[in-house]
Amino acid sequence: MAFKQVMDVYEVMDSEYVNGQAIIDMARQAGIEEVSSTTVKGPKGVTDFIKMRIPGKQGKKSGGTAPTLGIIGRLGGLGARPERIGFVSDGDGALAAVAAGIKLGLMAQRGDRLNGDVIITTHICPCAPTRPHHPVPFMDSPAEFQTVNEQEIHADMDAVLSIDTTKGNRVINTRGFAISPTVKEGYILRVSEDLLDLMQIATGRVPAVFPITTQDITPYGNGLFHLNSILQPSVATTAPTVGVALTTEVAVPGCATGATHLVDVEMAVRFCLEVAKAFTAGQCRFYDADEFALIQQLYGSLGHLQTAGNQGVC
Repeated sequence: MAFKQVMDVYEVMDSEYVNGQAIIDMARQAGIEEVSSTTVKGPKGVTDFIKMRIPGKQGKKSGGTAPTLGIIGRLGGLGARPERIGFVSDGDGALAAVAAGIKLGLMAQRGDRLNGDVIITTHICPCAPTRPHHPVPFMDSPAEFQTVNEQEIHADMDAVLSIDTTKGNRVINTRGFAISPTVKEGYILRVSEDLLDLMQIATGRVPAVFPITTQDITPYGNGLFHLNSILQPSVATTAPTVGVALTTEVAVPGCATGATHLVDVEMAVRFCLEVAKAFTAGQCRFYDADEFALIQQLYGSLGHLQTAGNQGVC
């Protein structure tokens, strides 16, 4: 269980004064030595980017060859101050990612080290702007999305779980969390059977998969509609990327307060922990490498979908 970690992290994040140093302090207490915070000033404010690495027994950090999992907490901000008081729904991605990292650190302290490394990244911003979006308003980010990707993607990541609040829509109609099909180098691939297995074990329910479109896996800023930023990490890496969406039955604004369901966040954290255990041990595939090679042979590269595209024709 990760309830204590989720509650502890929530209490720290639910503050106008939270910053990267507060998360570093929590990580240190959990035995995580490699943790850092980088302050970035963007056109719409300031945020602290967090990176922590929990080394595995045979991980790259120690010279091993076990695969590395990246867990990214996607969000615009933890709060919409001064417009709204308190922790906003949009902060759930950061909450889940940091809680997962703290739990992994404590597990390692207690002898339960994973086989490979896990890298956790997110950013901490208690005073983020908002922006219009249909059907409900979104949280915006203080930093440009290219900067966000540069800070949150690490070259060692062999696969990525991108956790993001995905409640401001009418296409996901379940309470809890849902996963996306695997996205890799511009291709939307089949849903990973291994991830579906782990999801139904973690939830005790039929797994939920949310729909994505080609627009969703292109970079922000190209004028196309995006469900949200959950799959933006896929534009900045060749690693297979899967979205882990915190969801609701009805559309909830990202800037809404009082809308964080800690039970759902904890369930998503447990799922990510189980994926981390299995993936770093070589027991979980995000995609079929042979089939990906064949689809590229048949249809070529779709890497251009990871770029800004042909802006000259717009």
